[in-house]
Amino acid sequence: MKVLAGALFSVGLFLAAGPVGDPFTPWHRVTPSPIISPRGNGWESAGTFNPTVVRRGAEFVMLFRAQNHAGTSVLGYATSRDGIHFVRRSHPVLWPQAPYEKDGGVEDPRLVRIGSDYYLTYTGYNKVAAQLCLAKSRNLVTWTRLGVIMPANKGRWNVHWTKSGAILDRKINGHYWMYFMADAAGPNGANQMGVAYSDDLIHWTEPLDHPIVGHRAGMFDSRVVEPGPPPVLTDKGILLIYNGADDKLAYRTGWVLFDKNDPTHVLARSDKPVFEAEKEWEKVGQVPNVVFVEGLVSEPTRWMLYYGGADKYVGVVSTQLKYSEVQSWQLISVQNSSRMLGTGISDPLFARQRALH
Repeated sequence: MKVLAGALFSVGLFLAAGPVGDPFTPWHRVTPSPIISPRGNGWESAGTFNPTVVRRGAEFVMLFRAQNHAGTSVLGYATSRDGIHFVRRSHPVLWPQAPYEKDGGVEDPRLVRIGSDYYLTYTGYNKVAAQLCLAKSRNLVTWTRLGVIMPANKGRWNVHWTKSGAILDRKINGHYWMYFMADAAGPNGANQMGVAYSDDLIHWTEPLDHPIVGHRAGMFDSRVVEPGPPPVLTDKGILLIYNGADDKLAYRTGWVLFDKNDPTHVLARSDKPVFEAEKEWEKVGQVPNVVFVEGLVSEPTRWMLYYGGADKYVGVVSTQLKYSEVQSWQLISVQNSSRMLGTGISDPLFARQRALH
């Protein structure tokens, strides 16, 4: 749908089980122009896109994918006081070094803070395979690689590459949970969403032998269903924003809600996108017609969502969450679900959580 700048995007809803309302107010672009753009002739000259952002005290910290004109990807670093105007470091903080990254690069970061550590999922690409990788840091600048966590060409249903790990920042039923993208066998099997759980964030187990969120013919996610920022625990369930692409590979934004008792069970899913390319710089770039959300910062009055535009620029939009967000220090009890068959999970969750509205 072609609309004017600053227009609103409606939220559609597909219910898999039970009545669940729309999670968001309409999404608004915070600025009409990119907040990060390519510059110079070096490592960030061709594209600066697909950002992840965390709040560290009074400061916003962004890691973003940057490409040179040879197509090699690294991760840049930028900071801001207002979440809009960012100052970049002159050098990347992560660049291809490991064998699974060489010649291709490190791509598409997602950050989550667990305890006093920041965990970074990213795609390592060596021009042979793309694989979901993990790194760890205390300061967001110096990173320790923890290796490939979801290998290519392996898994209960994956037959090719793995990407886009979005990790929940706390345990459910005694385990950490991650949503990721992989490739199933068969026609149009590529680029669907899977789920895995872990005790240590390094060794992951898939509870399902099929994608948890698949394509839908004729809809905005008919070709690609790819996790966006790390999921958020709410009073309604585990809310995950995802990036969908249609048959023309135009990328738009959707959401899916999982059961907070059972992260393998889908409760609801949007049937219309909440955000789509509208600006010229979102339609024209290295890849046309792309808005790709990877960063999320929750503020008291709004969510700030950071995205790549046309695989070349970084933009920011805002919305308000209609659900109550659950933080880590209020005590609630999550009961075991009979749907958790075959996962080996039997422990109840007693997490400290706080509801914010």
